[in-house]
Amino acid sequence: MSEDLEILQEETPEEIYERRSFTVDRGQEPMRIDKWIQIRTENISRNKIQKGIDEGFLTVNGKPVKSNYKVKAGDEILLMSLVNPEHNETKPEPIPLNIVFEDEDILVLNKPANMVVHPGVGNHTGTLLNGIAYHLLQQNPDIDEEKLPRFGLVHRIDKNTTGLLVVAKTGMAAASLAKQFFNHTVSRKYTALVWGDMENDEGTIEAHIARHERHRKMFDAYPEGETGKHAITHYTVIERFNYVTLVECELETGRTHQIRVHMKHIGHTLFNDWEYGGDRILKGTIYTKYKQFVDNCFTICPRCALHAKTLGFKHPRTGEDVFFESPLPDDMANVIEKWRNYVKNKGFTLAWVE
Repeated sequence: MSEDLEILQEETPEEIYERRSFTVDRGQEPMRIDKWIQIRTENISRNKIQKGIDEGFLTVNGKPVKSNYKVKAGDEILLMSLVNPEHNETKPEPIPLNIVFEDEDILVLNKPANMVVHPGVGNHTGTLLNGIAYHLLQQNPDIDEEKLPRFGLVHRIDKNTTGLLVVAKTGMAAASLAKQFFNHTVSRKYTALVWGDMENDEGTIEAHIARHERHRKMFDAYPEGETGKHAITHYTVIERFNYVTLVECELETGRTHQIRVHMKHIGHTLFNDWEYGGDRILKGTIYTKYKQFVDNCFTICPRCALHAKTLGFKHPRTGEDVFFESPLPDDMANVIEKWRNYVKNKGFTLAWVE
């Protein structure tokens, strides 16, 4: 029996799902899959394994099976399991949610700025997941509170990033979405305002991402060698403002701080991204009026100028392609307009990319 272990990590330091794949050895006698898995995993009961199988977190040769399935030589088994059990302890709180779409399987939300997605150290309350737990409890007062965030998040976005996020409401939906994210078949596009005038209208950034060697809360790009996780970002210029550029970024992978790290790596740090040095003037003059203008822009958009604009995936139940789009929030829209007017008044020619 061979085993491969990977972690599905999407845009935050905390891993969400552990992905284990097994190949059944030649000569394996027929055995119930729940018993076979229990023998090969630690600290997990047969009952939990059976629940995971029922909820779709295990597939054999790409298809869901029942607990009484008998494994046979050559079977390719994929097991997805939550890494962080503390997510099961989320206190429901009446937090307003901007719900874009909801049905019995999924919940798509538009996350505001300055909101942490899930409880953690220093953020036990007031998170998006606290609000989701409350929302689900209002729909079904009899729901087991311990199950409220049981499926929940299959990806996340940073505290100060706005935009679209999908939440699974059932085990089947969680398993389906987790696999889609892991296989990079989910379509995600972000709008970002970055420092500098980008040389090319479009391009691809390919560099591993890992924790920064000195600053453990930050990440860094490692273009050479095998340090970190493989990461690919495609970008297209939307509009140029001489000192800053409006770009669309499409994620092929979903690593922690991926867009922020990749853009800094190519010399175009995100506007007002204080963690990566974007909260100071990186392009332009040092004259007082220009500095005052930039400071006013920082006040208008007091965060990293990044917005999760589109999200597309296959619906977990129907298999149909679904697509969602979120307009730019006011802070980003206003700061973009301010830059647009500034360069017009300076006599620069604005350039839109068709």
